[in-house]
Amino acid sequence: QLQLVESGGGLVQPGGSLRLSCVASGFKSDDYSIGWFRQAPGKEREGVSCVAGSGGHTHYADSVKGRFTISRDYAKNTVSLQMDSLKPEDAGVYYCAASKGTFRLCLVLTYDYWGQGTQVTVSS
Repeated sequence: QLQLVESGGGLVQPGGSLRLSCVASGFKSDDYSIGWFRQAPGKEREGVSCVAGSGGHTHYADSVKGRFTISRDYAKNTVSLQMDSLKPEDAGVYYCAASKGTFRLCLVLTYDYWGQGTQVTVSS
């Protein structure tokens, strides 16, 4: 059974850092693109950063470029998102998701498997 489990969310002050982790199980993760998405109250879910199954391609939303870094650890079946210089507008529920096949950046509708989400709050 394919499963994605996120961790690492929490409360952080503006300018601070958090590291989110997504552990994949039940499937060969390098066959899948893995992405991080977020959803703030009253807003649509948006792609934050995604990485191809091979790890050779990554995508970042313009709003997080230069501040967030996505990485894969194939030995641990884990995809991490290092978030630095956090801003209040980065707050929301962060979801990890998987998509099989061609890397399609962070197009939400192409991701079929989703974790339960982890809350990120950025506030002083």
